[in-house]
Amino acid sequence: MNPIVIIPARMASSRLPGKPLADIAGRPMIAHVLERALAAGIGPVAVAVCDAAVAEAVERAGGMPVMTDPDLPSGSDRVWQALERIDPAGRHDIVINLQGDLPEVKPDVLHRVLQPLDDAQVDIATLAAPVRDAAEAAAESVVKVACAFDSGADVARALYFSRMPVPWGPGPLWHHVGIYAYRRAALQRFVSTPESPLERRERLEQLRALEAGMRIGCARIAHAPFGVDTPADLERARATARQATCALT
Repeated sequence: MNPIVIIPARMASSRLPGKPLADIAGRPMIAHVLERALAAGIGPVAVAVCDAAVAEAVERAGGMPVMTDPDLPSGSDRVWQALERIDPAGRHDIVINLQGDLPEVKPDVLHRVLQPLDDAQVDIATLAAPVRDAAEAAAESVVKVACAFDSGADVARALYFSRMPVPWGPGPLWHHVGIYAYRRAALQRFVSTPESPLERRERLEQLRALEAGMRIGCARIAHAPFGVDTPADLERARATARQATCALT
């Protein structure tokens, strides 16, 4: 594999406008995510942006911004356009789509998301963490993935994604972590495929891949990284950063 990490970041978030530049411990959130991605040491890291202010912040943090069309419909489309612009020769056969709102993501998680691609039949790899309690299971904002890990196995096939707690019945539930590793051809196929019926119904774009017959593999991790999607999330991230700073002093 010859991976590249691309972080899609845009200012026009519906629930937290200006999210990439939100201050956390004196630095914009995108700088924290970029730092974690670089620390993983997997390959080159780029940030797919459509705002000059975010591009400037990425450059100040020592990163590589790539301007993309602001009218693209999704982060996946931005990742694909950025990849085509910085690697038109196709040297990188794997692209990791790392969300720009995960300032606390651990670098080793990026290594884990590559694991399902050891199976040549897997088109797209992603992550799953155990659902911790009934509130998490019931939350529509927490996407659940229907998969079954064999005893001792760290990788399982994703059969469905839902905002509801699936599958039904006793047994573990799995919280889908929206970090993806695509084979390059799979990402090209994905962004070229029209929105699918179940994707529209659940508002989950990964269902487009399943409906198109693509195979998604999940790697198991112990804990879902904390994402920043609302003002309350941002305050929590700031509090965590303050605690970490105090622990070092």
